[in-house]
Amino acid sequence: MDSVYAFYGWETADCAPRSPEIQAKVKDPRQLYDLLLRCWTRQTCTPRLRPLWSEENITVGQCSITAFLVQDLFGGKVYGIRRPGGNFHCYNDVDGCVFDLTSEQFGEEAKKLVYENNPEQRREDHFAKQEKYERYLLLKERLEKLFVSAD
Repeated sequence: MDSVYAFYGWETADCAPRSPEIQAKVKDPRQLYDLLLRCWTRQTCTPRLRPLWSEENITVGQCSITAFLVQDLFGGKVYGIRRPGGNFHCYNDVDGCVFDLTSEQFGEEAKKLVYENNPEQRREDHFAKQEKYERYLLLKERLEKLFVSAD
């Protein structure tokens, strides 16, 4: 029996990583999500949302660093849904396969998020914030360690 996920787009998240080396480690975004559950922590959460982070809400504050890490592995584009306060919630579109590995952080509100006609997000803009870039590198390092331990 296949696992049931709660992130947006999980049912159709069937795209494959863009390199054979990564394909040997992770077959699709669902499997990547399973690995990221072991990587996301309060330390990888954006500082302003750390008071909301918990083991029960592990995806809170992880969106942009996760979306850009997904882009590294699967390609595609990162888009952002404008949130109250002007920040963007990031998600991925890989050749029409739209998914959001961190949508669960919004609970019931996640059902109201609109994944169409949102602006593309640029890593250069997001990573201009040094702390965000460092959190991205930490998440990437943790994932790479899981890849190595699976060899």
